[in-house]
Amino acid sequence: MAASRMLLLSPTSSSYLRTRHFKCPITRPRWHAANKIISMAKEGSDTGNGIAEKAAIAGGLISTPVIAWSLYTLKTTGCGLPPGPGGSIGALEGVSYLLVVGIVAWSLYTKTKTGSGLPNGPFGLLGAVEGLSYLALVAIVVVFGLQYIEKGYIPGPLPADQCFG
Repeated sequence: MAASRMLLLSPTSSSYLRTRHFKCPITRPRWHAANKIISMAKEGSDTGNGIAEKAAIAGGLISTPVIAWSLYTLKTTGCGLPPGPGGSIGALEGVSYLLVVGIVAWSLYTKTKTGSGLPNGPFGLLGAVEGLSYLALVAIVVVFGLQYIEKGYIPGPLPADQCFG
């Protein structure tokens, strides 16, 4: 009888954990916070209200037109966007490229884990941003390839003297 009672109240059993009251944050196990964060992330991804999803939607809707402008400028002038006041336009251009690559990487990761891409998100915007990001990535590869074939170089991330000197 005592052995079965000890088995039920061993620190790894679920009944032991249900009987414990973790009121003091110091006595809470470390995994408690991690489980809470994971469950919040799962709740957010199921309902389409995740912070990452909203950030990806906002970033994607801003970055894809910026990349289109950048690629058009690169194709017509041989240079990227001008730095702008305080380097703001150049910074927006660089962040836009990073966001598109990040969204595509997130989509590919989700595809390998779940078998499908990103969820549609609110109003289907996350799915639209995912598609636009793939199109932008293809356009980047095509325009950079043409730039390399025609000019022999791809401009670096910093403004070059021949472009804005």
